Amino acid sequence: MTPRSAIDNARRIVIKIGSALVTDEKSGLAREDWLASLAADIAGLRDKEIIIVSSGAIALGRKSMGIAWTDRPSAIPLELKQAAAASGQVILSKVYEDVFAREGIKTALILLTPRDTEDRRSHLNARATINALLERGIIPVINENDTVSTTEIRFGDNDRLAARVAQMAGADLLIQLSTTDGLYTADPRVDESATHIPLVESLSDEHFGMAGDALPGLSTGGMKSKLEAARLCIGAGVHMMIARGTENHPLSVMARATIFKAAEGHGNARKRWIQTHVKPKGTLSIDDGAALALKNGKSLLPAGVKKVDGDFDRGDAVVVVDLNGRRLGVGLSAYGAADATKIAGHNSADIPDMLGYARGDAMIHRDDLALQA
Repeated sequence: MTPRSAIDNARRIVIKIGSALVTDEKSGLAREDWLASLAADIAGLRDKEIIIVSSGAIALGRKSMGIAWTDRPSAIPLELKQAAAASGQVILSKVYEDVFAREGIKTALILLTPRDTEDRRSHLNARATINALLERGIIPVINENDTVSTTEIRFGDNDRLAARVAQMAGADLLIQLSTTDGLYTADPRVDESATHIPLVESLSDEHFGMAGDALPGLSTGGMKSKLEAARLCIGAGVHMMIARGTENHPLSVMARATIFKAAEGHGNARKRWIQTHVKPKGTLSIDDGAALALKNGKSLLPAGVKKVDGDFDRGDAVVVVDLNGRRLGVGLSAYGAADATKIAGHNSADIPDMLGYARGDAMIHRDDLALQA
């Protein structure tokens, strides 16, 4: 697997960008020329769904608020960092909007906390928002919500946030754009004999021993945090890549990287989890047309649902059976039992009028459905 083949074979890609890439450390301003080159690279990936996880809000906010520091951000009082984040998030969002608009690309800002990825309902709401944006060709730009996070509950860096987003969004690949081109056998800043590792097929403690700490400056992460992110990705079946992003057009000029290869594709890993680690709380009986659609990789629409049984909430697992009671699979319902009963047998276009809201066209999205072998 090469960096180019990893990108070419991915359908949904998360790109993580650190503060050191987004912001010029000396001026405190956004590196708009660099972001413009990234936008041009992304514009060339029209067949891909792109999600950006971007640092930089605190760094940009400290400039606008007149807050100066020479040490790493962790040395700054929490309330000042949160205030800088509140100011910087506005700037960051505007920079992305303006720069990407030159390539005809729309962006939208999403702020997340760790709790949003761990709480089932918040997780589902965030994922639904990401999917809705992507379906309309809009790139979600995600940042940690530093204005409400505290030292105890923060991700600590956006490397792991990016991995959580990749899991949540069902991405195929996470690209960590960094100031280095990947993992080395030792820290190349202090060991000239260190050699580059192009592919990691099985992450081990030995790899963590090779990682160095983050350099002082804007960044709060480091190679160790990226390896933690790789561990999360590999467990979810998401490939991860660490690549140098300091030059303009970082995706186009990428010469080499370290790829952390997932044992299975995300869909297989996620669907195995749905099948084996989730206890179903209800049953949906579907007609033959819907059963055929599922077999062909489609989502389950309300029109094909003939009967709803059980007491379940949105996001709970339900068994899907045909009219003879034969089990077809298990999926996560987009609607609770009461609302599912109301819309069963009806067209998706009728959902807003029937319920007063809509959580999408599908009763179960295909990404949330694990069919029987």
